[in-house]
Amino acid sequence: MAREDSVKCLRCLLYALNLLFWLMALCVLGVAAWLRDYLNNVLTLTADTRLEEAAILTYSPVVHPVVIAVCCFLIIVAMVGYCGTLKCNLLLLSWYFGSLLVIFCVELASGVWTYEEPSVQRSDMISLKSRMPNYGLQRYQWLTHAWNSFQTEFKCCGVIYFTDWLEMTEMEWPPDSCCSNQYPGCARHAHYGDLIDLYQEGCGPKIYSFIRGTKQLQVLRFLGVSIGVTQILAMTLTLTLLWALYYDRKPPDPAPPDPTTHTHIQCSAEEAQKPMPAHPCPPEAWPCTPLSGHVRFEMEQLS
Repeated sequence: MAREDSVKCLRCLLYALNLLFWLMALCVLGVAAWLRDYLNNVLTLTADTRLEEAAILTYSPVVHPVVIAVCCFLIIVAMVGYCGTLKCNLLLLSWYFGSLLVIFCVELASGVWTYEEPSVQRSDMISLKSRMPNYGLQRYQWLTHAWNSFQTEFKCCGVIYFTDWLEMTEMEWPPDSCCSNQYPGCARHAHYGDLIDLYQEGCGPKIYSFIRGTKQLQVLRFLGVSIGVTQILAMTLTLTLLWALYYDRKPPDPAPPDPTTHTHIQCSAEEAQKPMPAHPCPPEAWPCTPLSGHVRFEMEQLS
C-alpha cells in the first residue's frame, strides 16, 4: 500500500513538472520572438560598429536557433513524458529520461560556450551618427524603417538629442517618429511650435541599455536556469519512478525450502525404499505348527 502511494505521488509530481516545461518553453519562445524584432532593428542601426558585436554577444544565447529548437523539442519531450507517466510505460519513461539528459547537456554547453561579457562603452554611441545621413533615401528604406521603429518603441529621438537629425542630415526638422503624438507633419509642427511634443531623450543611451541587458533578457536568463533545475528534478523523479515500476513488475523470488520439511520428506523416502520384513511363519511352514490334543482327537474320529 505504501509503495502504491509513493508511485501515485511520483506520477503527480511528474505531471506538474511536465506542465511547467510546457509553460516555460512557450514563455521562452514568446519572449525570444519579441526580442528578435528589437534586436534586428538594433543590429541594423549598429551595423559595422562595436555595438553590433556587443549586441550579438549579449543576445545570441537567447535567440540562437539552437535554443529555439531545444525549446520546441522540450515541448514534445514533455508530451512523451506525460504519456509515459499516465500509462506507466517503462520504454516511454526511459526515452523521456534520456531526452531530458541530452537537452540539459546541450543547454549547459550552449550557456558556457556563448557566455561572454560584451565590451562596449558610451563613447561608442557616437558611431551611430554615421548611419543617420542615409535616412530617407530610396535605397535605404530598410534603415529608415529601423530608425522609425526604434524611435517609436523606445520613445527617443536622434542619438544624443533630436538636434542630431538637423546636424547629420539635410532635414529641417526631425522625423515624425520623434513625436510623442504621431501624425503626418507632427515633427514640423513641433519644430516650429512646441518642442515638448518631441522626445527629448536620445536613442544612444537606449541602445546602450539594450545591449547591456533588458528586463526581458533577465527574464529569459531566469527561465533558462529554471528549466535546467526543473530538468534535474524531473530526471531524478523519473529514475525513482522507473525503479518503483520495475520492482513491482519483477517476479517474486521463490521461497527457500523449510529444512524441517526437507528432512521429513527425506526420511519418508528412505523408509519407503527399505524392504518389507518377511512373515515370521510363511504359508509353507504353517503345517509344522504343533496341534493341540483336542484338535488331534477330532481328526482321528473323522478318519
